[in-house]
Amino acid sequence: MADSSGINPQSPGFTEKLKSWLCWSWTYICALWFAMVLTMVYALRSPLKLQETVNAASVFLNTLTPKFYVALTGTSSLISGLILIFEWWYFRKYGTSFIEQVSVSHLRPLLGGVENSSSAGLFSSVNGDAEQRSNVAECKVWRNPLNLFRGAEYSRYTWVTGKEPLTYYDMNLSAQDHQTFFLGDTQQLRPEDAVMQKAWRERNPQARIRAAYQAIELNRECAAAYVLLAEEEATTIAEAERLFKQALKSAGKDTNLLVYIRRRLAMCARKLGRIKEAIKMMRDLMKEFPLLGMLNIHENLLEALLELQAYADVQAVLAKYDDISLPKSATICYTSALLKARAVSDKFSPETASRRGLSTAEMNAVEAIHRAVEFNPHVPKYLLEMKSLILPPEHILKRGDSEAVAYAFFHLQHWKRAEGALNLLHCTWEGTFRIIPYPLEKGHLFYPYPGCTETADRELLPSFHEVSVYPKKELPFFILFTAGLCSFCAMLAMLTHQFPELMGVFVKAFFSTLCAPLGFFADKMESFMPSCLWHQLTNV
Repeated sequence: MADSSGINPQSPGFTEKLKSWLCWSWTYICALWFAMVLTMVYALRSPLKLQETVNAASVFLNTLTPKFYVALTGTSSLISGLILIFEWWYFRKYGTSFIEQVSVSHLRPLLGGVENSSSAGLFSSVNGDAEQRSNVAECKVWRNPLNLFRGAEYSRYTWVTGKEPLTYYDMNLSAQDHQTFFLGDTQQLRPEDAVMQKAWRERNPQARIRAAYQAIELNRECAAAYVLLAEEEATTIAEAERLFKQALKSAGKDTNLLVYIRRRLAMCARKLGRIKEAIKMMRDLMKEFPLLGMLNIHENLLEALLELQAYADVQAVLAKYDDISLPKSATICYTSALLKARAVSDKFSPETASRRGLSTAEMNAVEAIHRAVEFNPHVPKYLLEMKSLILPPEHILKRGDSEAVAYAFFHLQHWKRAEGALNLLHCTWEGTFRIIPYPLEKGHLFYPYPGCTETADRELLPSFHEVSVYPKKELPFFILFTAGLCSFCAMLAMLTHQFPELMGVFVKAFFSTLCAPLGFFADKMESFMPSCLWHQLTNV
């Protein structure tokens, strides 16, 4: 009987060892093969007439005029310049090098490389699977709790500027949300529900509105149809509020519809200046449906309380939701920083602080700002008006530029109202980056910054907006390479045109120097190997 402790050739361990040994030896085998090929070519130089071929090529190159070399280098400079322009445009639009992307996607598998999945590349972490799962959650796209009304707000922007504030990807996500949220079980659809299911999928706004009216003709109590009309057809907030009230009467006991409609009614009241009424509606909603925390209704409540300058109530809400066990958002982190900054910002002076140091309250405010900036580093540039704001999208990516736009759009006025708060933010926010020099690898108070934000933000934000990228990416190698190649070829073309004879001498000297090591190697080979061996190899 064979010894059970012996090596089983079919065991996974043996296979892995064999693969690793082959990978280790492959490099040396290739180098040995390359050296043998060079040796054989040199040995057979006489039968192959290599010397005559080289001499003939030299004669041909000597007959070429300087104009040929000017044209050659000029064409090379033009082609590399076009490649540089395309690479730069692709990098600005997609954040990566086209040549590098093609190389990794198509050439690497052909050369035997391992192609990792995109998710593994984006969310890889040194702290194991738990942290990886956390980063995946942070890269999830969320519904914007303060999203605007399409008909009354987004459409008005389009009428004035001629620009579309929403991307197709963003609107498609909203359509999926509405189908899931309002229609529920697709096995028991009523005729009007089937019409509304098609309406949410329509890309044309007018087609969606026509489908909503068709659903109302089938059933005058179709609440989802009134919701669509309030969102998309109403051109004023007052008109949207009227349609939402009509939808509320028809909603019945559908929890999803009730929550959505009452929340939008509260937002209508907030926009129409009835802030206390809006706050009461939001509090009632949170009290009746405490399990719907994922809808982030507390973010609507925080914004309304800040408008009333009810800072004690804001602190009470933060005490409940700014908890270590609950997911964070820019609204939570920056509102907490605003409250602490407001307590000291009116008397804060950088010169005084540098002389006497920071007090305990000032230190708490600075730490809160650093915490907020670590969570979302894109927000300060919007609050400090270093970047122009646009209308927020209907979906946001936490810790991304889309979330920063949505937060600053609604909360910039609250920071301006707190005297000195923006000045304190301006003086301290960049210090966060000294605490976390490598944010993709290590975090301070949060997990490492996810690497997926730029790609998702480019899908959520309109093309006319310059997406904020963190951390700043260095220029890809191929852009630098093509820029250098273009400049070098252009310089050669200019010098060859101006000084043809001098450049000819320089090129000859360059190639002579380049070939000198090969000649030295050939001489050593002839002196080392017996002459009879070379004669026999030549006769083969």
